[in-house]
Amino acid sequence: MAIPDYQTLMLPLLKWLSDGKPHTARETYNHLSRLFKLTADEMSQELPNSNQPIIENRIGWAKTYLKKAGLINNTQRGIWQISEQGSRLLQTNPTKLTNQELLNIPEFLSFKQLSHSSENQTKQTEVNTDENTPTELMDSSYQKIRETLAAELLNCIKACSPAFFERLVVDVMLALGYGGSRHDTGKATRLTKDGGIDGIIQEDKLGLDMIYLQAKRWEATVGRPDIQKFAGALQGERAKKGVFITTSDFSCEAINYVKHLDVKIILINGARLAELMIDYNVGVSTRQVYEMKQIDGDYFEDAD
Repeated sequence: MAIPDYQTLMLPLLKWLSDGKPHTARETYNHLSRLFKLTADEMSQELPNSNQPIIENRIGWAKTYLKKAGLINNTQRGIWQISEQGSRLLQTNPTKLTNQELLNIPEFLSFKQLSHSSENQTKQTEVNTDENTPTELMDSSYQKIRETLAAELLNCIKACSPAFFERLVVDVMLALGYGGSRHDTGKATRLTKDGGIDGIIQEDKLGLDMIYLQAKRWEATVGRPDIQKFAGALQGERAKKGVFITTSDFSCEAINYVKHLDVKIILINGARLAELMIDYNVGVSTRQVYEMKQIDGDYFEDAD
């Protein structure tokens, strides 16, 4: 069974708490996971930009909205319990419970109106009917922005000169922690232009080992013959490590070929190169930062 959305979880969550006893968050996660017959893989599936399991995030948001509606209480940190209002609601035998139904509850309506007050005090309250939680919506938006940036970045890379691209490759390797300082890299890197090797960079600040580079600003797919030539050049230098970077992509034959070599060759295509540049701030700058905060339970530990 697919992981249920947070609104689908609302009614089962409230019914789980219907015995009136306090239940831990972990008990609740396990119960609802069993109820929806989730597999181990589904239970461990995480949000794209977080290490939080999706099912726990969705149950957490279901709990948050039920709490805002006054249907459940947090008696203490990590402990959930149904409220009197929640018990009365269950006595009406509801068949479903979503944001739309919660709007009939004054406490939840006030919460939604407060959430939108900064936009327009007279604007009609909007209801999030999306199956995704607010966290998932933010993750999805972030991923779309990142994908657009990566595509634009790759276009910029393809438009630059070969010499600039070679410097860009060195900058990426430096950002990844190779080559020591730029001064050291400038001395250690040389564009040989022979034998299929474009440059050499130190693996560490002491120069205990060297990494051989091949950089291709191509549109065509890099095939196995190009990788074979690079591998042969590495063997000629008695080198054990190489990185082949291209703005295009690698053929399946090329990818499979490097798996069976004695030397270690890492293949970085255009998409991966753009991702590394974003992750390590090469050729990009931060425009805006959003911080997602949560309650610090430790701070309120002794609040009683």
